[in-house]
Amino acid sequence: MAARALRASIGAYQWAFAWRPSPCRFVPSCSQYALEAVERHGALRGTRLTIARLARCHPWGPHGEDPVPAPEGK
Repeated sequence: MAARALRASIGAYQWAFAWRPSPCRFVPSCSQYALEAVERHGALRGTRLTIARLARCHPWGPHGEDPVPAPEGK
């Protein structure tokens, strides 16, 4: 239930801001990363991964490819 609400919120954000270019330093974009993290890891771990990703997204931080990690045990 929580994961579904998060996915809907992220989807609404992506739809609302689809008209502008992504300012994200990473590929995939931060919102796409959040969506994939919640889909692969569930609401709690997906949110933790997203917060860690957002903390890395600043002008002095790294950039480039930063995929969502595979679920543990896979």
